[in-house]
Amino acid sequence: MHREQPAHIACAGLGWFPKTPGGLDRYVYELTYHLATAGDRVDLYALGLPDAANFPARLINLADEDNSLWQRLQQTRRNFLSGEKPDAINLHFALYSLPILNKLPKKVPVTFTFHGPWALESKAEGANQVAVFLKKWLVEKQVYRRSDRFIVLSKAFGEILHQEYQVPEAKIHIIPGGVDLTRFQSNLSRTAARTQLGWGEDRLILFTPRRLVNRMGLDKLLIALSTIKAKVPQVWLAIAGKGPLQATLSQQAEELGLADNVKLLGFLPDEQLPLAYQAADLTVMPSQSLEGFGLTLLESLASGTPVMCTPIGGMPEVIAPFSPDLVTDSGEVEAIAERLAAILTGQIALPSREACRQYAAANFDWHKIAQQVRQVLLA
Repeated sequence: MHREQPAHIACAGLGWFPKTPGGLDRYVYELTYHLATAGDRVDLYALGLPDAANFPARLINLADEDNSLWQRLQQTRRNFLSGEKPDAINLHFALYSLPILNKLPKKVPVTFTFHGPWALESKAEGANQVAVFLKKWLVEKQVYRRSDRFIVLSKAFGEILHQEYQVPEAKIHIIPGGVDLTRFQSNLSRTAARTQLGWGEDRLILFTPRRLVNRMGLDKLLIALSTIKAKVPQVWLAIAGKGPLQATLSQQAEELGLADNVKLLGFLPDEQLPLAYQAADLTVMPSQSLEGFGLTLLESLASGTPVMCTPIGGMPEVIAPFSPDLVTDSGEVEAIAERLAAILTGQIALPSREACRQYAAANFDWHKIAQQVRQVLLA
């Protein structure tokens, strides 16, 4: 494929994905990797980057993640753009973009990739009004005012960016997330994947990799599971992830009589994630709010496993064009239980492993997505 001459792109993220496997860090890691391997010079700025890594982009530490917030902000200002002026700048997290705003060179386009409303997410998890106000008005609003254009991963988050932050629609570009098709594959049988993980071979397995916080809807998923257990007693739910609700969810599962039907795996090593998708019959995303896209959806599909999701945020934009029956009618317990029961009893036919993989490859290959992002960054 013909490409113009390489560009110099500076990308400011949050953390180092292999160490902090969140959605934002995974996205930035994949984006910078694919831009760099396609020929651009890419400088990745973030917290806690390793001194040496087999990575095609140049890694520059913004700050020591163990320092106080004030020290991290000072270090970020000092360390960002210490070298020559790039052709484009891509910011990904408002807090660490704030101290560098007056360092951004003029006539270099600044694109902010909006991964979610930081203030609203904090509010959903119980932050006090003062903290929410400060995050929105003193951090996010200031950063967005300085940005020339924006990338969102879904129409749903584009609407939030426009309505909550008054960003003009003309500045907003919708480009979905991508998936690494070499890492997430459907190259193992379910039996082989389950054997490697030590999971039972004679059960219907549901899998959900989620941060254990309120807006992920895991409490509602457990209640839904308890209501359909009599119909599908062999169902087993594996929940991967850490978070403040771990003890609460474990206790809830016990009280609902799901001790033999649910396992909280805790942190799942990243190398086991492709195995877990392939081991499952169905991935479930019961999110209740602020799910801007859901990279998990793509990872599961690329691994050959269909995904059932609630109609929240950007998730239906991914799943509905492929298999609309896999989107629940609402995020309520009854809707989740009804759709799960229909799927697990065979009333709703699941797409084949091949169809899942082909859909992910045709629409969300990181090689193609990175080039779409590049066009916006350099426009």
